[in-house]
Amino acid sequence: MSGVETRWWWVRHAPVVDHGGRIYGQMDMPCDMSDQRALLALAEILPKGAVWVTSHLTRTRDTAAAIVAAGLDAPPPLVEPDFAEQDFGAWQGKSWDEIAAFDPDVHTRFWQDPTVNAPPGGESFSDLIRRVRAAVARLSAAHAGCDIVAVTHGGTIRAALAIALDLRPAQAMAVKIDNLSLTRLDHIPDGVLRGRGGSWRVYGVNVPPR
Repeated sequence: MSGVETRWWWVRHAPVVDHGGRIYGQMDMPCDMSDQRALLALAEILPKGAVWVTSHLTRTRDTAAAIVAAGLDAPPPLVEPDFAEQDFGAWQGKSWDEIAAFDPDVHTRFWQDPTVNAPPGGESFSDLIRRVRAAVARLSAAHAGCDIVAVTHGGTIRAALAIALDLRPAQAMAVKIDNLSLTRLDHIPDGVLRGRGGSWRVYGVNVPPR
């Protein structure tokens, strides 16, 4: 389907509560749905008739359900495990201070380049980009020409930006993605659309839904 835009609407889940400053990564943590103003705004902004996708983690599925409950008709979301947050392995459930105290050598090596170094039993940010790239390519092909609303995670959305803008992982890690913010990216499969170069077009990053 040459030249057909697939419009990605990336939404970061609602804020995680009660994590106590600990790394939660792929832990299944609850989130705070009290910002009804933001949920209502998203229900007004997001397109009707879109394909919806979440990760397998509860906080994304609950956020998607809350947006729909705020007034947007949408189908049940597809569940895409490759859109989960970065896996921090053995460090999940611990604070950075605890890791530095009990595993100082590994902690130091990780921060020498956190884009390619992985926590014990986890994955690096570059690993996250690779799996998000594969899922984006697969879903863009399966739903070419559609709007896709992806309610996912901060790391996942940074990975999507790295893919769209051909950023180095360290550049993508520097992008701030707030809870319940919207990032809009259009995929153009043949790389050119009506004389505009590039296989991606960026409409907005970390846009507050108000």
